[in-house]
Parts: sequence; C-alpha cells; structure tokens
Amino acid sequence: MLENPTNIQYEVHDFIRGRWSPLAFSNRTVEREKLLTLLEAARWAPSSYNQQPWNFIVATKDHPAEYERMLSCVFHENKRWAQNAPVLILSVAKLYFDPPNPLNPDDTIENLMRLVANLHTKRGGEGNPHAFHDVGMAVANLTIQAIALNLFVHQIAGFYSDKAKSLFHIPQGYEPVCIMAIGYLGDSQKLPEDLRLRELEPRIRKPLEEFVFIERWGHSSPVFTSHIKSG
Repeated sequence: MLENPTNIQYEVHDFIRGRWSPLAFSNRTVEREKLLTLLEAARWAPSSYNQQPWNFIVATKDHPAEYERMLSCVFHENKRWAQNAPVLILSVAKLYFDPPNPLNPDDTIENLMRLVANLHTKRGGEGNPHAFHDVGMAVANLTIQAIALNLFVHQIAGFYSDKAKSLFHIPQGYEPVCIMAIGYLGDSQKLPEDLRLRELEPRIRKPLEEFVFIERWGHSSPVFTSHIKSG
C-alpha cells in the first residue's frame, strides 16, 4: 500500500499522522456498515449550542444514476480521479439557528436539551456564524474514523455549488460545503502521469510558530522560539 508519510514536530496519534488525501482509489465497494460508521462519527461532532448544522447527501456506485448526478457537480480536473472513488458525499451547512419549539413532555431528552439551548440563546431563526466550522468538525470526525477503518477521504472544494443546489433540491438557508470522495486506497501507477506525480508529492504543513501566537497577533510563543534556538 502506498503511504504518504510526513515529518511531524510533535507526536500525534497514528490516525492523524496516517491521514492523507489520495488521488488513487480502489474500485472495491465500501461496506454499508463502514459507511454508516463514518456517518455516525460525524453525528457525534461538537457544535455551537448543539445545533448540529451538518447534512450529508450520499451517492454510491451501487446506485449509478445517483452517483453520476453527484459526479456531474465536480469540476472536470477533479473528476479525472474522483470518478474512481466508490462513494461521493456532499456536505451541506444549515446557515441558521433552529427556532425554539413548544415544550413536549413526550419529547426525547436530546430534543429537550436543544430546546433549552435555543430558549437560552434566543437565537432561533438567526444566522449561525459557526455553521461552516461545525460542519468541518463533523467532517474531521468522519475523516479520522475512515482511517481507523482503512478508508481514505479526499475533500473536493472544486465543484459546482449552484448545480448541486439545483440537482439535489437543497432549500434556501442551506449551503453546500464540499464533496468527499471516499474509498479504499488504489494503485497510483494506474493514474495519468501528472496525477501520479501529484500523488507522490510530500505532505507539507506550516510550522507551529507561524500560526500559534501569544499576547498579540504575530507574536510567537517562547515555547516555539526556545525550541528553535535549542535546535
């Protein structure tokens, strides 16, 4: 199996270190139970006031018409490799807070807790500025869970958002965020030459001292500067 290792500054879990976004996917079907496990992991992400603004539209190659409809939303350059992934999932953000509903003594504890949160914030119907952040949290859960199941996720920002809204009848107040290609790792040697070279490129991240500050913006913590000086 092709791996794409990276140099890390500090030890992290193997699932994080081993996560990457491949271009080569196997045509092996993703088992239903594993797909549901990914979505369950997303379901348990944290969110502002427990609003859970994430929604997912799933398309698999087991249902060719639905899969082709989803694939048609992907930019051509991304379609070249994404078409090999057996699962495509569109994430969609709900852009507003839920309005409070009347108390129902027969309601579930979970729904009652959400109602209390809405009543407390009095934000029902207002825009949720944290929606995209929270959808990202859910997708991060899904992505790490995928690694635990020997699956890989490549997130696609290059897609036609308006086309997705139209094809999938996404209502006003909701916004497509990204399309995820999901599957087992494939053979990179079968990729076109330019994509194969991309697949082999090293993973690069900014060092911590470039984006973690203390006291004021742009002021790196002495923890990092002392680390650099000490070699």
